[in-house]
Amino acid sequence: MKTRDMTRDNIATARTLSEALPYLQRYDDAVVVVKFGGNAMGDDEAMASFARDIVLLRQVGVNPVVVHGGGPMINDMLDKLGIQSEFVDGKRVTDQATVEVVEMVLSGLVNKRIVQAIMGQGGTAVGLSGKDANLMICDPADPKLGFVGEPVDVNPNVLRNLFADDIIPVIAPLGAGRNGETFNVNGDTAAGAIAAALQADRLLLLTNVAGVKNEKGELVTALKADEVEEMTRRGIISGGMIPKTQTAVLAVRNGVRACTIVDGRVPNAVLLELFTEHGAGSMIRV
Repeated sequence: MKTRDMTRDNIATARTLSEALPYLQRYDDAVVVVKFGGNAMGDDEAMASFARDIVLLRQVGVNPVVVHGGGPMINDMLDKLGIQSEFVDGKRVTDQATVEVVEMVLSGLVNKRIVQAIMGQGGTAVGLSGKDANLMICDPADPKLGFVGEPVDVNPNVLRNLFADDIIPVIAPLGAGRNGETFNVNGDTAAGAIAAALQADRLLLLTNVAGVKNEKGELVTALKADEVEEMTRRGIISGGMIPKTQTAVLAVRNGVRACTIVDGRVPNAVLLELFTEHGAGSMIRV
């Protein structure tokens, strides 16, 4: 019985690989930007699984770019240092002391951990932030929030050079100001801006929910940008899903072929979304 089960498993694996062929061909040399959220980073097993998927993408000819967050780690470090946070309209005010901690955590602890995870799975990765090579120039998003930035100019040439050398870029969402300031940038916003500058084939926003749901609570697997805006006006899309869908709409209207909000809790969610017929989330197009 055990041998029969093993044979059945092998046949299923071979069938899956065979069915993936059209998708592997479709994404050959494509650019795929993946936003990796902060919560999943706290789990070593989830980190290793994510890194393995990213290495596999590179192995089959995709050019992946990882843009990461790190909110829980920033909160932990601020607490340890006794730095109090002030909030305006639910958003953290980022003063000079806070942005220094943000840079330390994102560019240091979090970024290098992801790089090491990818390297541990046999890939080659380089960690950088939006400040490096003027990758992401920012203006203040709102003066009341201090050093919180909005990308206004993205220079993706350094990323294309890394693609040419089979290197996976891992990007911390920090930007440079016009006067040398350091800005903290929302991870989804940074991923969308980088994807648009690269004219990426796909933008994947990994999150901790299944995707966009309709008024009945059912997952919507395919949406047009106009439909997203209408659902937001009607209050169907609300709360934390609003900034993600806004990022998706802006990205696809600026040249990204499609953006999918993906449930990052699902094992191998990136591979399921790219290399299977049904995908794994809510895809948004123009």
